[in-house]
Amino acid sequence: MAETSPDAQQQLELEAAAFRRLLQHLDANKQVQNIDLMELAGFCRNCLAKWYAAAAEERGLQVDYDQAREYVYGMPYEQWKAQYQTPR
Repeated sequence: MAETSPDAQQQLELEAAAFRRLLQHLDANKQVQNIDLMELAGFCRNCLAKWYAAAAEERGLQVDYDQAREYVYGMPYEQWKAQYQTPR
């Protein structure tokens, strides 16, 4: 099979798929707390939400931080926090 490199659209689709997979992975591993992510990786779910909102703004779209967090967490942040955040 011949090797081909992805074109710009395919690259965008691959990046989007990888991001969706990351969100699915985080969702499946709710026991991993944001503080753990920050300490180990230097980013957390809230960072992803900020980056998502910033990307929307760069494209002239209105996605506020709360909307972005709901997208990343899969539910309103306060609900996620009440259900899954553990005391430190």
